[in-house]
Amino acid sequence: MQQQTIMSVGKRIPLNIKKLGINGEGIGYYKRNIVFVPGAITGEEVYVELTKVAGGYSEGKILKVQKRSKHRVTPPCPVYDECGGCQLQHMKYELQLKAKRDIVSQALAKYVGNSAKKWDLRHTIGMDNPWNYRNKSAFQARQSGDKILAGLYAENSHKLLDIEDCAVQHPMTAKMTNKVKRIAQELNVPAFNEKTNKGILRTIVVRTGIKTGETQIVLVTTVKDFDKKDELVERIKALDTKVVSVTQNIKEDESPLVFGEKTIVLAGKETIREELGQFAFNLSSRTFFQLNPTQTVHLYNQIKKAAALTGKESIVDAYCGVGTIGLWLSKGAQEIRGMDVIPESIEDAKKNAKNYNVKNATYVQGTAEYWLEEWRLDGFVPDVITVDPPRTGLEDSFIDTMLVLRPERIVYTSCNPSTLAKDLAQLTEMYDVQYIQPVDMFPQTAHVETVTLLTLKK
Repeated sequence: MQQQTIMSVGKRIPLNIKKLGINGEGIGYYKRNIVFVPGAITGEEVYVELTKVAGGYSEGKILKVQKRSKHRVTPPCPVYDECGGCQLQHMKYELQLKAKRDIVSQALAKYVGNSAKKWDLRHTIGMDNPWNYRNKSAFQARQSGDKILAGLYAENSHKLLDIEDCAVQHPMTAKMTNKVKRIAQELNVPAFNEKTNKGILRTIVVRTGIKTGETQIVLVTTVKDFDKKDELVERIKALDTKVVSVTQNIKEDESPLVFGEKTIVLAGKETIREELGQFAFNLSSRTFFQLNPTQTVHLYNQIKKAAALTGKESIVDAYCGVGTIGLWLSKGAQEIRGMDVIPESIEDAKKNAKNYNVKNATYVQGTAEYWLEEWRLDGFVPDVITVDPPRTGLEDSFIDTMLVLRPERIVYTSCNPSTLAKDLAQLTEMYDVQYIQPVDMFPQTAHVETVTLLTLKK
């Protein structure tokens, strides 16, 4: 009752920002009440208006920065305050790198406790050029009168921002997205309308090879056939010689996932090629691939360093995608086995292994816990397991399986410090954390990737 009196939506208060939260927001305290303030920086004094008051915390928006941090800069993105896709554009890059290490540290303190203080948490590996690094965009298409919009939803709203350019996207992805939406508009191919549940074009997905320049355009539609489809495809083909693949994905349901189950090739190749170091990979429409290939080389080198291969080890590459990590480690391993639940990813992984004459790699479709148990029953126990799971982290059943198998080393690549910390709390029953290496895969955002080396306790 007391908090409701002190803290109420619309109330304006001064705050000293003490630290950054796990989502990059500033954290301050007002009469012992914690307040999260997006866009605030540690050490700043801000005047804020409360926008949300919950049981244990409040949120506020900045009205005025009364004491400005020396690390504050003007965000180059015109929709930065609305979009929410980037959380740290208002900070100098060197502070972003420090903040990301702190985000990992906070997650460890919350879920692991004091024992994590003894772990070797290293400084974040950054980028030389932290802009225009994303090789793929998936912009929602929506009908607004006679106009087609394509972009992202404003943070915490259902307002679609029509994005003409994006400071973190490769220029080719934004350029092609804008041209496709204008062609569709000219041909009267309607975009999806959520209010009427009608329309054709749901999402425009563009992926470009940072090294190769090859570009793929995916039209995610509600139906397979529609008026002016052939003309739409012909005009997209003519946009740029670098557009070597045009595909269509049919998504009929209302799930939040971008893609449906069925994809067809409309023009050109089924895949595009992207290069990572000495390897080139074939990427189909739904295949997962790192969004920042330039920084991925540093990430994979850290995985290789942690794996510490001598040529005698058997490796399981769980959540293997198109087999990138496995191929990266193949020369130092005796055998590699990988699995993924997406059929196209496994097919691409097999093709990639064949293209590079990697004969010690086997790829199968299915969950990691299923195949590890199957292989265990056949007498196969890996020396090293490398995992790169989605943001939700590892399934408990998979952790249980690893604790039964007890490989000598686990190399855990994570894109979510909170789920990493939760998983480490379980894994450290049998494993020691040797070190955690943060890598900045997504500059200007609060996201941070980490590579953690765990070794079996003796």
